Parts: sequence; C-alpha cells; structure tokens
Amino acid sequence: MLTALLISAIFAWVVILALVVALLALARQVGVLHIRVAPAGALTTAGGPAVGGKSTAIPATTLDGAHVTVGGAAPGSVLRLLMFVSASCPLCKNLIPMAKSFARDERVQLIFVGDDTPDVQRAMIDRHGLAGYQFINGPDVGQAYQVGKLPYAILLDADGVILSKGLVNSREHLESLVIAHEMGVRSVQDYIDGLKPELA
Repeated sequence: MLTALLISAIFAWVVILALVVALLALARQVGVLHIRVAPAGALTTAGGPAVGGKSTAIPATTLDGAHVTVGGAAPGSVLRLLMFVSASCPLCKNLIPMAKSFARDERVQLIFVGDDTPDVQRAMIDRHGLAGYQFINGPDVGQAYQVGKLPYAILLDADGVILSKGLVNSREHLESLVIAHEMGVRSVQDYIDGLKPELA
C-alpha cells in the first residue's frame, strides 16, 4: 500500500513538472506569435526625403488663399502631421475623422494636402468638417515628398526633421508614426524586424 502511494506521488510530481515545462514553452510561443502578427505600422516607402532628414520648406497657398510654408523649421511649433488625402479615395474618407481625433488627442498640428480642383476640395472640406484646418491644394507638396499613394502621412518636428512617414489607413497606423518617433526608430516595422532574429 505504501509503495503504491509513493509511486503515485512520484508520478504526480513528474506530471506537474512536465506541465510546468509545457506551460513555459507555450508562453514563449505565444510571445513569438504576438511579435509575428503584431499590428503593422504605417507602411514606409522608399521614395522621397528619408526619415531623419530635414524637410524642404515649400511655399504653398491654402484653399482660403493664405500663404504658408509646408515643411522646414517652424520654431516653437508642436509636431506637424501632413495628411495627404483625396476626395476620390475611399480610405481617405474613413481616415479623415480618425486623423482629426488623433491630432486632437496627441496635440499634433494637422495639415491636409490634396491635389484636385478647388470646388472638389471645398466640397470635401464641408463634408468632413475641415474648415478649421489648413488645407493645401496643389501638386507641389506631394511631388516634393514623392507621395505616390493615398492616404499618406508625414510627421515633422519643429526643426522640420522628418520623424516618420508612410501609407496609413487606420488610427493604429497614425499612432505608429508617433510611436516610431518616441522609440527612435524609422518605423514600427523596422523595430519588429529587429526583434525577429532574437526570437528565432
């Protein structure tokens, strides 16, 4: 009887130790999986000025006729988010309210940039309540930053340095621009790619 109890106790401890090892292995695999399927940040593109470089000051005119400078140094300003949109872009229509909310929450100056006829742009401004924002219309800014697809966003600091940039289609993508800047990396993807060799 005593031998049977001793054997069952030993067997129980072996099972418990095996379960602990399996749990630790499972926890590691969940961590690896979490990194591999982490939410993608804004998709960076190869064209245009590089992240970390200074942006060129581009003279522009808003739809209201005000003369402004896009890019370059703006001493005393907060972070600036250039948001490239179009009335014919379905993703832009969904993203504009998110961009407004994001800029308000993060205290970022939001500047919209487009390239269409003034009437089309004014209709979009009325539809999405953009009257309180600078809206630059024309090809110059988009060409300077080599923006090929929309919606596209560029985050600048007060010195005109490009902190992060990329294609965006969700609030998470917009947030990734600020996160990349705070982490000191070019993009969230670069950070995640750097972690993968450590977990392999």
